Amino acid sequence: MSQFTDFMPDALAEARAAAARGEVPVGAVVVKDGAVIARAGNRTREMNDPTAHAEMLAIRAACAALGSERLTGCALWVTLEPCPACAGAIAAARVERLYYAAPDPKSGGVAQGPRVFDHSQAHHRPEVYTGLHEGEAAALLREFFAGKRQAPR
Repeated sequence: MSQFTDFMPDALAEARAAAARGEVPVGAVVVKDGAVIARAGNRTREMNDPTAHAEMLAIRAACAALGSERLTGCALWVTLEPCPACAGAIAAARVERLYYAAPDPKSGGVAQGPRVFDHSQAHHRPEVYTGLHEGEAAALLREFFAGKRQAPR
């Protein structure tokens, strides 16, 4: 039996880097065979692209690194529950395991809202694990949005 390795600190580092760029602090890493093969943080504002979520960017980079549209045997670590669009991409890429830190009651698509993986038309249902470093991820988001509310308009 292999030993569990926690890659959420890598995703949290990407979230902090996203916040430093003025992006919503969400980070993601894709892991295969115990090694990070792709990492990303949100870049929607920077790229003027509403699909440039951390998960989407990490999935695209991992697929490019593997030369495949499928991420069989891969795990995705993300600091916030994926939205419905990202959950759809996770299913389409056949990610084996999804680990996410904080739930997203407003925009989540895994345990909240549409629950994409529970839908009868889901192409694939990854194993889902939640709550790892939830407090730290939630604090990053709270601090980011508190700063936005206090900033002069």
